[in-house]
Amino acid sequence: MGPGGGDGVGELRSVASAFVASGPSGVAVRTRFKDLMPDDEKVLRLVGAHLGSLASKDLKVRCRDGLEHSGGAWAVRKRELTPLSSSRWAGSITKATHDQWALARRCQLAHIHSLEAGVHTIEDRLSLPVGQKGTKKAPGGYRSQREWHAKSRRLRVLEDRLTAMRADREAGLVHVVRGGKRLARTRQHLDAAQLTESVWRGRWEAERWFCQADGESDKRYGNETIRISPDGEVSIKLPAPLAHLANAPHGRYLLACRVAFAHRGGEWADRVAANRAIAYRIHLDTGRDRWYVTASWQIPPTPTLPIEAALAHGVIGVDMNADHLAAWRLDTHGNPMGAPRRFFYDLTGTAEHRDAQVRHALTRLLHWARSCGVKAIAVEDLDFAAEKTREKHGRRKRFRQLISGMPTGKLRARLSSMADQTGVAVIAVDPAYTSRWGAQHWQKPLTSTTRKTTRHDAAAVAIGRRAQGHLIRRRTAPPPHDRSDRAGHRTVQAGPGVPGREGTRPRIPGPRTRSVGAGRGANAGNQNAQHRPGRSAEHETWQQDSLPLSL
Repeated sequence: MGPGGGDGVGELRSVASAFVASGPSGVAVRTRFKDLMPDDEKVLRLVGAHLGSLASKDLKVRCRDGLEHSGGAWAVRKRELTPLSSSRWAGSITKATHDQWALARRCQLAHIHSLEAGVHTIEDRLSLPVGQKGTKKAPGGYRSQREWHAKSRRLRVLEDRLTAMRADREAGLVHVVRGGKRLARTRQHLDAAQLTESVWRGRWEAERWFCQADGESDKRYGNETIRISPDGEVSIKLPAPLAHLANAPHGRYLLACRVAFAHRGGEWADRVAANRAIAYRIHLDTGRDRWYVTASWQIPPTPTLPIEAALAHGVIGVDMNADHLAAWRLDTHGNPMGAPRRFFYDLTGTAEHRDAQVRHALTRLLHWARSCGVKAIAVEDLDFAAEKTREKHGRRKRFRQLISGMPTGKLRARLSSMADQTGVAVIAVDPAYTSRWGAQHWQKPLTSTTRKTTRHDAAAVAIGRRAQGHLIRRRTAPPPHDRSDRAGHRTVQAGPGVPGREGTRPRIPGPRTRSVGAGRGANAGNQNAQHRPGRSAEHETWQQDSLPLSL
């Protein structure tokens, strides 16, 4: 669902070239701890709580250092954490702290850009007369004097926030809540969240636990801190204060249960057998009361396939919408083939439910592409970051909720990861005018008495044609039957080097009646039998090859 645009009148923004999206650079698989003993669960809780408290203190120190942090300060923090845990636990904690601080800095910059956009929009609308209508490219003035006054007060609020955020960024201050700000605020609204204080406390503590360790190559099974053997045996290096709980040599605790990775289990087993680095994270899902372990490792990026090779067998154009993916298969010339397909999903509920819905829809899409023999899927390179602002769309609350609920970034990242396993390339195209021009040029021609083509289906065709490098518009109508050019210059979507591209199609010799078709009469092959002097020299018998709709 690309942003709208003009119909060829006025100034249009330039359209970027399509490109093949890069494949994944890492893998993460998860499995559940089944038949976990009470003693094992007790140890996991103690380890997570102890290391979580160390991670909170380390994050506080890192935020206090701000922009003055250096490699020496990092080494000091690690040395202070080592006696309370271990050298490897200290390295994992400090690395996670740096990643969290860097993420907070990026979010801070994005928030500043959002505030600047809001301030700019309000200032522009306040400068216009009250009641002035806007255009498609710019909003007009506010509807009433009351709304103008309210927005002038909001402008001062946004300016104060922007000043404070800029000051924090210059000073290197970030605001981070371990466990999540949303869950922390839920504590003040337990009735609305339908939670008791004990249930909330359990979730809060579980979110603040820390039990993850980075892998090391050439170490036993690829990780010395959290170790999983090829047969699924799990052992954990206990922190120094909890060493008395060890039930295995060298201060390790061996869990009674065993694990197995169903997805990519072969790849995981190969890395474990070769002692290649694997990172592990153990966490508790408080909603289900289940323990999980996630294994992750880096993979060499797949070489990007040239776009010409990816499009050799056609393409499937995909238009993403709030509740479904609209897809249509196109041949190598940009012509729609067969019927459109729709893959529905439900983006309400929890984040896990939304992610599962998106994953299921993409799985069905890839299965269809593989059954068709298509090696490329074209999607829009969408980014609604500038479209979600409250100030830009004002009272259009439902529209803002619509675009905010569309997981554009997650969908393309997951599609690239899943397509990499099936040998399908993902081509990202510029979303400019795809919905508008697709509906203008393709919706009506593709509608029949047995098929109703939607605006989203037409947009999928436009997306696929843009990925192939074709114009979105269809072929123009032929000239009148009298062979004159009074209706305008004939244009067909053929290459510049095709002979007769700008001329009229020659008539196939022979009578053209209802009973006898063209080229089927007695004298169809011999024009001299018609006693027309010079006709054979002027019009030789030949059959023109069919021109594709586009090249």
